[in-house]
Amino acid sequence: MTPDPWLDAAERYPVGARVQGRVLSVTDYGAFVELEQGIEGLVHLSEMTWSKRLKHPSKLVKPGDEVETVVLNVNPADRRISLGMKQLMENPWENLADRYPSGTIVEGRVRNLTDFGAFIEIEDGIDGLVHVSNLSWTKRVKHPSEIVKKGEKVKAVVLGVEPQNRRLSLGIKQLQPDVWESFFATHRIGDVVHGKVLRLAQFGAFVEIAEGVEGLCHISEAGDDEESRSKLDVGYENEFKIIKINVEEKKVGLSLRSINGEATRAQVENYKADHKHTVSSATTTLGDLINWKSERE
Repeated sequence: MTPDPWLDAAERYPVGARVQGRVLSVTDYGAFVELEQGIEGLVHLSEMTWSKRLKHPSKLVKPGDEVETVVLNVNPADRRISLGMKQLMENPWENLADRYPSGTIVEGRVRNLTDFGAFIEIEDGIDGLVHVSNLSWTKRVKHPSEIVKKGEKVKAVVLGVEPQNRRLSLGIKQLQPDVWESFFATHRIGDVVHGKVLRLAQFGAFVEIAEGVEGLCHISEAGDDEESRSKLDVGYENEFKIIKINVEEKKVGLSLRSINGEATRAQVENYKADHKHTVSSATTTLGDLINWKSERE
């Protein structure tokens, strides 16, 4: 006996309009709001608040509540109206880049850990991602749990903001200077550095030459004899010469053979200096050097 209210629902409830209603029921996925007799709209859980903490609509509304909403979509054929509540609140992502420009140090709590990184909540509704590659300059991190724990409060640096995609990129390693950058700024090919063998591979040994900085001494640069190569064992410490530097790939090539060769030449020069009136380089033998070194020791 009365006209169908859905026939002109699109005209009476245009998209973007603010409308009042009463909550009829609450489900796991949202709340149904009665706008008038025969017209109900759904406020989906994702449209209730900008915060990601809301797990159930009942935490925000209950049956009988009078609420204000915004019309998001109207489909008279399917007798459906989509409503939103968070649209009446300020979108925290809109001015996020102004509030947190790149380089800003922020503090937040670790909300979640995944294989590819850690999500840190820096304010209600705003989670930033620290990718696994931005956790440490030196450590080979396989899972973020090696560096941070869920629920832990940490500091991070803002690397970039994408408001349209609701993405915030953060970095933890950027709180500390890049040890590789510092190393390359102060070292050149030909420099001699002190190193300690950390681990071995079939092709050589990885040597720690500064805190967090490793170089590779290829087996061909260990020495010409088996005795020299056998020295390259875990824990072995010695001077190494830098023979290669690759800044882009953060690689350093080392040589032990060059150091040994230079030490031999240095011994010859010292021996000649001690016996400058009696010997020449042509007559100096290995036996002479050994005897001379023993006498000095």
